[in-house]
Amino acid sequence: MDLVGQLPPGLTGLEQLRKLMELGGRPPIGETMDFDLVDVGDGFAAFEGRPSLRVYNPIGMVHGGFAAALLDSACGCAVHSRLSPTQAYTTLELKTAYHKAIVAETGLMRAEGRVITIGRRVAFTEATLKDAAGKLYASATSTLLVMER
Repeated sequence: MDLVGQLPPGLTGLEQLRKLMELGGRPPIGETMDFDLVDVGDGFAAFEGRPSLRVYNPIGMVHGGFAAALLDSACGCAVHSRLSPTQAYTTLELKTAYHKAIVAETGLMRAEGRVITIGRRVAFTEATLKDAAGKLYASATSTLLVMER
């Protein structure tokens, strides 16, 4: 479902994200990888997902792309929360560090992203991916381009 098309015009980035959560909160990539936008604030965004066998790699554990997708989403939406109604963003760089292997039994995971700095053209963010007990599995830093639509 195209939730973005249902948003009224003129909303700030934070208002857009809050409205998306109100309407269902799942971006299309969330359907594919089973994760949801669960919290958003000024310069902050959190996603939660549960790894499954659908995201396993050939060596028998969760593919790093699952962690990277959650971290990139958290970093990107943290920036999105700081945008005006006329701005957009795109990821220029994502550096991901994998601290511990993820398996389906890891259970619910939470990625939290925060804006470190944001300027007229560039934003810098960081994010962590932890399990329900708070154990760190992956972290990331990201550089994002901020632009007018």
